[in-house]
Amino acid sequence: MSSYSAQIREEQHAVDRAYGRLDALRAQTRSRLSEVRAAGSHGSPTQRTERDSFATMYEDRLAQLRAVEDRLVFGRLDNKDGQRRYIGRIGLLDEDHEPILTDWRAEAARPFYEATPSHHGDIVMRRHITLHFRTVTGVEDEVLDVHSDHVGEASDNGTLTGEGALLASLSSRRTGKMTDIVATIQAEQDKIIRADLQGAVVVQGGPGTGKTAVALHRAAYLLYTHRRMLNNSGVLIIGPSNTFLRYIDQVLPSLGETGVVSRTIGDLLPGVEATAVDEPHVAALKGDRRMVRMIANAVTGRERIPANLPDITINGVRLTLRAEYIKNAINDARRTRQPHNKARETFVHSVIGQMRAQYVQQLDYTPERSELNEAQHQLYMNDKLRVTLNLAWLPMDARWLLDQLFAKPEQLRRFAPWLSDDEIAMLQRPKGSPLTRSDIPLLDEAMELLGPDPHEAARQAARDAARAEQEQYAKDTLSQNGIGSGIVSSQRLMEEMEGSGSDLLAQRAAADREWTYGHIVVDEAQELTAMDWHMLIRRCPSRSFTIVGDVAQTSALGGTRNWRTTMNQLFGPKHWSLNELTINYRNPKEVSNLACDFARGEGLYISTVNAVRSVPESVERHIVADHDALLRTVGEDTAALTRDFVIVNGTGRVAVIAPDDMLGEVRASVHKALRAALGDHDAQALIDQPDVDAQVSVCNAQYVKGLEYDAVVVVEPGAIESQAPSRAVAASDLYVDLTRPTQRLFIVRTTQDEQLLPM
Repeated sequence: MSSYSAQIREEQHAVDRAYGRLDALRAQTRSRLSEVRAAGSHGSPTQRTERDSFATMYEDRLAQLRAVEDRLVFGRLDNKDGQRRYIGRIGLLDEDHEPILTDWRAEAARPFYEATPSHHGDIVMRRHITLHFRTVTGVEDEVLDVHSDHVGEASDNGTLTGEGALLASLSSRRTGKMTDIVATIQAEQDKIIRADLQGAVVVQGGPGTGKTAVALHRAAYLLYTHRRMLNNSGVLIIGPSNTFLRYIDQVLPSLGETGVVSRTIGDLLPGVEATAVDEPHVAALKGDRRMVRMIANAVTGRERIPANLPDITINGVRLTLRAEYIKNAINDARRTRQPHNKARETFVHSVIGQMRAQYVQQLDYTPERSELNEAQHQLYMNDKLRVTLNLAWLPMDARWLLDQLFAKPEQLRRFAPWLSDDEIAMLQRPKGSPLTRSDIPLLDEAMELLGPDPHEAARQAARDAARAEQEQYAKDTLSQNGIGSGIVSSQRLMEEMEGSGSDLLAQRAAADREWTYGHIVVDEAQELTAMDWHMLIRRCPSRSFTIVGDVAQTSALGGTRNWRTTMNQLFGPKHWSLNELTINYRNPKEVSNLACDFARGEGLYISTVNAVRSVPESVERHIVADHDALLRTVGEDTAALTRDFVIVNGTGRVAVIAPDDMLGEVRASVHKALRAALGDHDAQALIDQPDVDAQVSVCNAQYVKGLEYDAVVVVEPGAIESQAPSRAVAASDLYVDLTRPTQRLFIVRTTQDEQLLPM
């Protein structure tokens, strides 16, 4: 058995012990709860109250024990005396009250989040333990004391990772998979992590400087320090892609029970899926802050006085719908400041009220209330009046509104008069077109102004009625079992019956468009447009944000290239702080220098000062004569790098980054070379891997945003630049491409491509 396998086996014993104790506590708690329930409603009021109190306590304990099933254990701290402390989602003691597991929120667990090589106290090593259900699938060690024997032990065991590994091997060449993110904290990062919850903390840093690590550790710190508030409101993490969110989710076990929701902008709206991507210039237009005004204009444009107002007859009395009635009703509805569809109730009620008054005026007697009620009912049911009221105040669905806008250029011209004819033509698309990622903030704005459409409101009312019925059943159950005094709520029992509990926070938040979070973390924040930010700030009224990004990597035309300009508009000059990270842990010095020199030459702002390690021959340039030779060389280079870095146990990643119009033929060439080098069986196993788990990826610059690989092949950088929507975006895209590898960078190009872009 290998040393790494021995470490897995050792940790499995510790995890089995923790789960065994968890199961025993669950059984014990269930038994005690059953005893309390079996006592029924007999005894004095004091005795019943006491039983209710115990029932509540056992219900709470059961919910807590059930909520920690997933990833119960996720870490270990070793001190200089050789003592070990396991960290998990709950504190567990054995029958002799000796610790098995330390709650991540406890003071004793703080070093798991905060210890650094320069400030580690008596902690010499921090271990991350990865579980799949109850099985240990991986361990990674961060040696915090580089003079400790743990450095050699972890290196021999194949578990060494993190900054400890880097500091211990500055002059050596890393051969395995680098940790997903640099999860260690240095002095320049400490102040960011410990910054106050209020306001926006912006972290600017180049590739490999640990921006994501800082953001996640800060989230953990805030959840620990402000546990009560954030446990109730939750934390939202926004990333550039689902691949990226999956990538960082592996290092977030400490956030498992705290209501963390991970989303991209494109899937932030519950039940809405953006399946398309706009051309960059179109995305920039949709990201313009003035689109708020366009949506508002489109909504108010459906609040109007129709050209033709009908006469109707009620009980033989002829009534005229007058323009002033519509105008008054519109004013009445707008004064409610309710969303359009909700305010429509006031609008209709106001018109009907004025028509009813006209009915009374037409009579030569004072009608009884029953006659007035009947007349009013006929007004509500009159087809002519209903059609006219719909024309005057149209009930709308947000998606329908957006579909109408982009399908009808005259509407764009009317509701967004600042758009040029060319811009209108760019935005126009056929009815029923799939939603794009850039549509989502516009759709969110429309939903905010419109409120639920009437059909959805009816469905929600039905769901509410069904839930009320369930809650009544829960109340009856409590009463029948003698614990119905209210100490145990029907809501609590209903959650128990549904198999839910405290972990439902994230699900509830993700399913509720109007949910407001206590804190939002935004990664790759430089890519967000003004409309994206508008959407996010709505979800965090306290404006408590951790914002990480790099303005040198901005590829969105509507993104940020100057933090001060964007943040001052969003938060005001006094309510945000700019913090800069300068040390590159990811790339070898040779790769970092090449990338930084290129970016500076293109006029990008580069904040990285130094890379911490050197890997000789980590950069190779292969220049070939023609296209066929290019494809052959890319395949051969990829196969060679796969042999060097990809291991059958799932570790190791190689990326081939190519121009969009070459992806198909590059992929075919890579697959052919893999079969020749590895054999059909092993090559096919790699080829069949899903994109999110692919160890050999053929992709474009956008896909690799925020990710890292052991080795990267950049194909035809001049062509990649020429396909970008602007020179600044081209430079940013190539800067991203060049800074993905942790070990090796190959640049493969034709002589013609070299003339396009010297590098």
